[in-house]
Amino acid sequence: MPHDAAGVTGLDPRMPPAESCVLPMILARHAAATPERVFAAFEDGETWSYAETQRQSLRIAAGLAAAGVKQGETVLIWLPNGRRALAAWFGTDHLGAVSVAINTAYRGGLLGHVVGNSDARVAIVHEDLLDRLVEDGCRGALSTIFTAPDKALSEAARFAALGIALLPFTALDGDPGSVTVPNLQPWDLQSICYTSGTTGPSKGVLSSYLHLHTMGWHCTGGVTPDDRYLINLPLFHVGGTLYVSGALARGASIAVLGPFDTATFFDVCRRTGTTQCLLLGAMAGFLARTPPSPEDRTHGIRRAGIIPLGEDAPAIAQRFGFELVTLFNMSEVSAPIVSGPNPSLRGSCGQVRPGIEARIVDDNDCEAPHGTVGELVLRSDTPWTMSHGYHRNPEATARAWRNGWFHTGDAFRRDADGNYFFVDRVKDAIRRRGENISSFEVEAEILAHPAVQEAVAVGVRSEFGEEDVLGVVVTKPGQTIEPAELVAFLSDRMAHFMVPRYIRFVQALPKTPTSKVEKHALRTVGVTEDTWDREASGMRLKRERFGQ
Repeated sequence: MPHDAAGVTGLDPRMPPAESCVLPMILARHAAATPERVFAAFEDGETWSYAETQRQSLRIAAGLAAAGVKQGETVLIWLPNGRRALAAWFGTDHLGAVSVAINTAYRGGLLGHVVGNSDARVAIVHEDLLDRLVEDGCRGALSTIFTAPDKALSEAARFAALGIALLPFTALDGDPGSVTVPNLQPWDLQSICYTSGTTGPSKGVLSSYLHLHTMGWHCTGGVTPDDRYLINLPLFHVGGTLYVSGALARGASIAVLGPFDTATFFDVCRRTGTTQCLLLGAMAGFLARTPPSPEDRTHGIRRAGIIPLGEDAPAIAQRFGFELVTLFNMSEVSAPIVSGPNPSLRGSCGQVRPGIEARIVDDNDCEAPHGTVGELVLRSDTPWTMSHGYHRNPEATARAWRNGWFHTGDAFRRDADGNYFFVDRVKDAIRRRGENISSFEVEAEILAHPAVQEAVAVGVRSEFGEEDVLGVVVTKPGQTIEPAELVAFLSDRMAHFMVPRYIRFVQALPKTPTSKVEKHALRTVGVTEDTWDREASGMRLKRERFGQ
């Protein structure tokens, strides 16, 4: 990460100057040097140059300022990928406010928690999501919402009765020349990213400008100004934002798309001129299962990140003709473990990059020998290059950063050559197709059903890689529930990717002598003959698609 050796303070050579790591300043530098160079290409064929991206960002900043948003305040962004989402994020940054982009699948209790925890007064919301905010407990402190003009008109009275001014997106179209970008510093808070909780509700990861910049920089090694990075992970997901940040820092361009689709993936890459991409979770496996085609190598991708590095990764790279890299990352850290090109050790995440210290420890934070499985803990030699905590959650911050190291909650092993291998999750999070799912939150929604007495959610191995969700349920005495009925109940209360694929009814949950549920026993048993499979029954739930 290049920077003046004197650093921003003149005292600490590790700290880069603001102009090299603060997003509005990086964009301003590119807009001045190469104003007509394309930065963003969108699904409908429209492109924004660096200069146009800056102008669109300043428009939104001016509109937010007119709505009373000040530096340091949070702005809720609830939009699918596209022009609005990118401009909302960048515009919030240009005002020095804090962007809080949240998952478009959120609903019910999880939505209410996140909106309330964010402290946001102002939100930019897709019109199809408005009804979810009307649900009890989902409005938090919101007083102003920007949405589609027709909805802003037709729903104005309804939201006014709730104390919320509903305004059209056009009200955000301010004068770019009226905005003075504040004197932002690397350690200033840029965003809050909500990541799944394990023993409690989802936590808001605090991310400084330098944190996201460092993460993006190290995840985009090998990206040049001639590259275009495909952004098909959501901009509310760190897997989307970090590659936008990295491409911007390196003077490259991005293609902002909707959700990954196996059938159209390579056509999209050809149409948008994509040269680099990330294949997260089951994406690589889905592509590998497609029939061979004469066009397998005509897509233009020269390098792909595959996470995790499965057994079939080299064959995928060989078939489609691109270079392969992998890494380990999470919202709280900054790509601490990365591989070189075409790693040969199956299951490896790579080696610790310069600037990061890593240890594998036991339950008492004592270092484990090489080859022994333990929890991965990390720290950086540069301040503010990792998350500095969880929003309004000092207890979780203290737990994560105990003994001066960030505890990932992931079990790893390390070989004698310094290669790191992911083994399992120490925590109770479930990983399904690139999404982290809190077992706590799934269980809370199952328990909301009036016929349920106890419930546990665990991850079980999926044929597509990673995991699927298994709900193990004990009903109240004398009560019965059909699995499809329970799924229908949950579908209205939670994100589609959180709804269990498998439902199993039992008389009692396995417990320790101290009455703690033995989740490991349920994970070990997994899917049994009496387990109901939602997908086998024909009930398939998919992410909603929204118009731009």
